Amino acid sequence: MTKTILITGASKGIGNTTAHLFAAKGWNVIAAMRNPKEETGLTSLENVLVTQLELRDVESIANTISQGIARFGKIDVLVNNAAYGQYGLFEAQTPQQIAEQFEVNFFGTLQVTRAILPHFREHKGGMIINISSGGGRVGIPMISSYGASKFALEGWTESVSYELASQNIIIKLIEPGGVETPFHVTAANNFANDPTLSSYDAFTTAFTKQFESMHGGIATAQQVADEIYTAATDGTNQLRYLVGNDVKGWVDLRTSHSDADYIAKMRALFNF
Repeated sequence: MTKTILITGASKGIGNTTAHLFAAKGWNVIAAMRNPKEETGLTSLENVLVTQLELRDVESIANTISQGIARFGKIDVLVNNAAYGQYGLFEAQTPQQIAEQFEVNFFGTLQVTRAILPHFREHKGGMIINISSGGGRVGIPMISSYGASKFALEGWTESVSYELASQNIIIKLIEPGGVETPFHVTAANNFANDPTLSSYDAFTTAFTKQFESMHGGIATAQQVADEIYTAATDGTNQLRYLVGNDVKGWVDLRTSHSDADYIAKMRALFNF
């Protein structure tokens, strides 16, 4: 039987590319997004249902799931992709910005997952693929709130994986590094800035220069989508999938050294 996948944040970037890939592979696709009226490429596809979903609105989440089941009969895979990046110095970020980062990236993912679990349990199985980040494995300056939301997602996913395995529900993590998508445009627009914090200027200048030099392994949205497809179809219970040479280098640095040596190397990298 044809399988059905629900993808959040499907209006652009990784989510949109993933929706097109699965549709082309013959899957039924529920492409969920905040503003479906702006979507044109997916609406013309026969095996795609475009729905409105706001992560902080439990009613819209429930409506998306019920519409998807009504259209396709069953949902087999959920991809929790919707997120955004709150970048900038921690001191420059307001409490409201930090709270919103967690409401979307972490609590929103939990809300969608909680809503679909009864359906998966009813059908004796299912799969959840959470789009995390290399920033959820490695702490990097200037993205502390974003990284913290992804660290939380990583810890929650790993912990709940044991619970869900008892219900024949598999949960997985996709961990991209830098990706060429509109995500970074949104992050730049939301960048927290406070001109009074001039004592950080030397650090931020040095960090920016160093960070820009590390983007040789940046991935494309298609590469991430391909890895999501692999995770959904490889028949394993593998937990983590790295995407991009940059993040593979970061994680290798972390896992191949003692914690003390790793921190020392990171401080040296950022001139501290």
